[in-house]
Amino acid sequence: MIFNSWEFVSLFILVFGVFYAITPDFRKWVLLAASVVFIGYNHWGYLLLAISTALLTYSSAIWVERQNNDKTRQRIFTISLIAHLATLVFFKYFGFLEANLSLFVKTIGGNWNSSITKIFLPLGISFYIFQSISYLIEVYWEEQETERNLGDFMLYMLFFMKFLSGPIERPGDFLPQIKTKKVFDYEQSSYGLRLIAIGLFKKLIIANYLAGILNDVFASVHDYSGAQLLVATLIYPIQLYADFSGYTDIAIGGAAILGYKLSPNFNRPFIAETITDFWRRWHMSLSFWVKDYIYEPLAFKKRNCGVWGISYALLLTFILLGLWHGDSWNFIIYGAIQGCVIIYEMQRAKWCTKWKQYLSGRWFKVYGIIRTYLIFSVSLLFFKIEKFTDVSYVLRHLFDGIKATYKEINLGMRDHNIIILALAIGLMFFYEFANNKWDIWGKLERKSMPVRWGFYYLLVLIIFSYGDFGATDFIYLQF
Repeated sequence: MIFNSWEFVSLFILVFGVFYAITPDFRKWVLLAASVVFIGYNHWGYLLLAISTALLTYSSAIWVERQNNDKTRQRIFTISLIAHLATLVFFKYFGFLEANLSLFVKTIGGNWNSSITKIFLPLGISFYIFQSISYLIEVYWEEQETERNLGDFMLYMLFFMKFLSGPIERPGDFLPQIKTKKVFDYEQSSYGLRLIAIGLFKKLIIANYLAGILNDVFASVHDYSGAQLLVATLIYPIQLYADFSGYTDIAIGGAAILGYKLSPNFNRPFIAETITDFWRRWHMSLSFWVKDYIYEPLAFKKRNCGVWGISYALLLTFILLGLWHGDSWNFIIYGAIQGCVIIYEMQRAKWCTKWKQYLSGRWFKVYGIIRTYLIFSVSLLFFKIEKFTDVSYVLRHLFDGIKATYKEINLGMRDHNIIILALAIGLMFFYEFANNKWDIWGKLERKSMPVRWGFYYLLVLIIFSYGDFGATDFIYLQF
């Protein structure tokens, strides 16, 4: 069950109706029941694993809190942390570890008889395990009170609007919301519906349409010219962004209708002037999670090493971030590229400041935005393409056939579809710019009812007229 499926729409409408029809004291139990149905609908095994993880986290945190001896607290915390990481590694990386161990054994002349080649990845496992780890760490650091109400904690862990791909919620942000009684708020519900509409616009009109074209290109790179590969490389970040930010908009919007506020995950990443700034704007709940629980502890341990200690912490953090995205060396390279570029930017900060003084601030900003986008686009080849040899082929042929005709670089799209797609992408970026600068929703709310509802109906009409309603999964469900 995914957000752009009729099953989810039916479930959400039912939950919404029951949620506000019953007394506030029982509303969180409706959400917990809906979350169980949502997770179990995909596979009962996913539900058992998610509940087991939540119960382990809940009991471990209470056990840690009860200990007076620091060594005992640390021992319990460490065992629980290892158990969570072992679960994640087993389901996410067993195939990767086994394949590399098999290669090593064969290299030294041994034989490897594998009985298991790939463990099936449960949906949402990375996100709820990261959430569990953040809760355990903050309880251990005594920055978060232990939650004693099991029902509230289970809803924190399993809430269906954030279960599949986040945002990764910190306990201090989400648990207090569960304690408050929810009442219907027209403005908040209206805001949520608008976000859902924007998310569907991004997913159905931009991401879904580009997905079919780009999947074909990157699945058989040898069948396409250099110019076509270059075009695909440059537009893939837009497809990825429309897909994941579209999911996030729907998640945040749906939660808002039910009275909950989820953390933002994107903040106009394509205006970033550096890769450093880009990762403050892209998948923010994960970026800040990694910063707080991996990078800063690593940097603190290497604080006596100066710049080299910071560089070590950055590189290792981004390699781990890359490995989180997938169980192949391509993802490790993808993470390493981000880390190396950020280290380079840190080393060249003074040089950039001097150049900024010589050049116009506006032109230097444009240069920074273009540079950042190009670096991210090229690095995503390791993210998108499975085989390293195919990535190498694309990199070697990106600039072949620069004099290609329009018929070649349009990737087989009809002119009509290209116009619609270009307008949709332009509207997406214009909406983000305008809403950030002028709060267009606030201005629209002050207009008369015919103007407001005319705009809403137009948006819905565009989605139904031009959206691709094929049951295409969101890209980040695989992580």
